[in-house]
Amino acid sequence: MGEILRFFKDNEVIIYLILGGFAFWQTRNFILAWGELRNAAFGLERESAQSRLNWVATMLILTFMLGIGEFVVVSFVIPKVPDASPLLTPTLDLLASPTVTLEPGSMAAIATPALAIETAMSGCIPGQIDIISPQNGTTVQDIVEIIGSADIPNFGFYKFEMAAINDTSWLTIQAGDTITREGRLGFWDTTRLSAGEYGLRLVLTDNQGESQQPCTIQVRVEPPSESE
Repeated sequence: MGEILRFFKDNEVIIYLILGGFAFWQTRNFILAWGELRNAAFGLERESAQSRLNWVATMLILTFMLGIGEFVVVSFVIPKVPDASPLLTPTLDLLASPTVTLEPGSMAAIATPALAIETAMSGCIPGQIDIISPQNGTTVQDIVEIIGSADIPNFGFYKFEMAAINDTSWLTIQAGDTITREGRLGFWDTTRLSAGEYGLRLVLTDNQGESQQPCTIQVRVEPPSESE
């Protein structure tokens, strides 16, 4: 479903051009058919002209409805469907994706600026785009409940992304389309991640497809409490 909606979004201009060209052609045919109907002198001739006029009118109405459908899908449906909106980061299966493990005492990892310490706890606005739990700098493990706020003007949807401390690729964890204020936003399964420091950020997108500055925190993931 998401791929179909993305097709309509990515080819919006082309679709409008095709529909516009078809509508122009059918409008010309409508004018010609109307002229033929007015000039028809015999019953059979008038019947043929009327049939053609009805067919062209039907095509015009159908083209108009398709144009409205395209507008509704792009303007109202797609912003409400997270999977249909283009993501700036790759959406990967965390269970199948490798993670980067920081070796204790590794100076190289500490010096890596990919996810700089100063970016942690940035972009957060209480009551609008905010991660209340887990808190910045804390330790998490197993299934983590994420509590916070996702409430901006013209709200579209939100998504969570994570990245290892020395990785520039943010991976999407979960998405939602419900306005939330200081409540449960979702869950983060850390059981398959290597122990280490991770960035967790909340990204909000409005109903026009514009993403806001993400709220970013940094946490340490510990091994699962129970071994498999």
